[in-house]
Amino acid sequence: MSGDLLKHFFGGFVRLHILHHAVIEPIHGVEMIEELGRHGYKLSPGTLYPILHDLAESGYLTSEDEVVDGKRRKNYRATKKGEKLLREGKEKLRELFREVVEGEPEQQ
Repeated sequence: MSGDLLKHFFGGFVRLHILHHAVIEPIHGVEMIEELGRHGYKLSPGTLYPILHDLAESGYLTSEDEVVDGKRRKNYRATKKGEKLLREGKEKLRELFREVVEGEPEQQ
């Protein structure tokens, strides 16, 4: 599989992972880089922050600035639109998992 295609697939997984955590509680970039790293994703700030900004500009996340130890930090939370996208994404992921990993036939 070409690196570009694999990167494209993983990009979707990363976005779902971000939305998952942003539904549960406010998230910030450094925290998400560490969380995604625990799952084998190696993202730099230059990769993650454009994803966060895109999700926010698209209405899936909202952000709020906070000052922590004298430094400005942007916290992100999922919007209702982001929660809906996550629910839909999880259902598609479940369907894919059942078919591809568990080998169950597609339900019609």
